[in-house]
Amino acid sequence: PRERKYLSLLVGASRPCPRSFQSWPLEVKLSDYKGKYLVLFFYPLDFTFVCPTEIIAFSDRAEEFHQLGCEVLGVSVDSQFTHLAWINTPRKEGGLGPLKIPLLADVTRNLSLDYGVLKEDEGIAYRGLFIIDGKGVLRQITVNDLPVGRSVDEALRLVQAFQYTDEHGEVCPAGWKPGSDTIKPNVDDSKEYFSKHN
Repeated sequence: PRERKYLSLLVGASRPCPRSFQSWPLEVKLSDYKGKYLVLFFYPLDFTFVCPTEIIAFSDRAEEFHQLGCEVLGVSVDSQFTHLAWINTPRKEGGLGPLKIPLLADVTRNLSLDYGVLKEDEGIAYRGLFIIDGKGVLRQITVNDLPVGRSVDEALRLVQAFQYTDEHGEVCPAGWKPGSDTIKPNVDDSKEYFSKHN
C-alpha cells in the first residue's frame, strides 16, 4: 500500500498545489488559478453512470461560476485520452459531448491521495468537492460515497456565500442565497437578524 502523506486538508488551510496535470483539452496547474475561486471536484471513473450527470451539470453552469471569478475543474484517475473519448461520445449514449470545463487526468492517483479521496482498494476517487478561494485557502470540503451525485446549485451557493462574507464581513445563515439577509457577527448587532427571523 502507498504511504499516506495527506496534506493539511482542514478548512482554512492552504490547498495542495501540485505540479501540472494533463487534462483535456490542455495542461493544467492548480497554481494557475491563484487569485480566483476554484471548485475542484473528483469523480470515480469515465464511462460510468452518475459521473456524467455531475460533469454535464457543472459544465452547463460553468458561465455562472465564471461570472463569480470561479473556475471549475473535474478530476478522475482516467487518462486525458479516455477523457477525450468520453467527450467525443454523444450525451444520448452516456457520453459528455462538448464541455466548458477541463477534466484533469490523475493517472498517478497522487492528487486523489493528496486530497484524501482515493478509494485505495479500487484505485478510484470518491466524489470529493473542494472550494478553494483566491488566496489558496480551502473553504469547504464535501465527500460523497460513490452512488450519490452532488448538487451544482449548492456548490454555486457556497461560492456566493463565501465571496459575500469575504467582501462584507457578515455571516450567512442556513440556506442563504444572494439578496437574503445576513448576520452581523457580534452579540448586539446579530439581534437585528434574529428579531426579524424568529
